[in-house]
Amino acid sequence: MPEVGNIVFSYKEVATSLIKSQGIHEGLWSLFVKFGLNAANIGENDDSLRPAAVIAILEIGLMKGEKENSVTVDAAKVNPKPADDAKPATKAPN
Repeated sequence: MPEVGNIVFSYKEVATSLIKSQGIHEGLWSLFVKFGLNAANIGENDDSLRPAAVIAILEIGLMKGEKENSVTVDAAKVNPKPADDAKPATKAPN
């Protein structure tokens, strides 16, 4: 098998994985990313410094969604509740 350098996931695949990891079985859930903005002087040396913006990813998560779209999935479809395979208990004869 050739060496893989990157493995890429769609937004829906990430949302689906998070839904499954949290045991969510119902509702529409959207992927969200919270960004933070900072500034810095960046350059190869003191003579080439330039003001720059640095955008960091602070959080990645799920939030309730209103409709299915490219970043929202239906938990009932991607992680349905397991069928209740347990049979009703029968009472032992007296």
